[in-house]
Amino acid sequence: MQDIIGTEREVTGPGWTSRRMLLKKDGMGFSFHETIIPAGAELNLWYKHHLEAVYCVAGNGKILDKATGETHEITDGTLYALDKHDQHTLYGGTEDMRLICAFNPPVTGREVHDEDGAYLPDTSED
Repeated sequence: MQDIIGTEREVTGPGWTSRRMLLKKDGMGFSFHETIIPAGAELNLWYKHHLEAVYCVAGNGKILDKATGETHEITDGTLYALDKHDQHTLYGGTEDMRLICAFNPPVTGREVHDEDGAYLPDTSED
């Protein structure tokens, strides 16, 4: 991971830092990221063009499913899947969360969230 920090594969935005270990150009069919959500952050997200699986390896927080109104706690060892392009709010807890994320289709590496909290679809051929 140390070889990614400070490079073009480390992307930050308000309330998050994403370290992108595998990207579309790596040819795996998915992208694989470590994402840090600071304590107290609040992110409104909606991956309309991607599916995402997330595994928490440190810290705590919670996720609100906007379709159902359900809130789920996130702690070390929690896995959640956004398999319906779910609109959600991710909340940082009392300590920074360290999340391992897989995206399908894979991201190219420079994506940031748009006004809906989504990554735009990749339309490139390669």
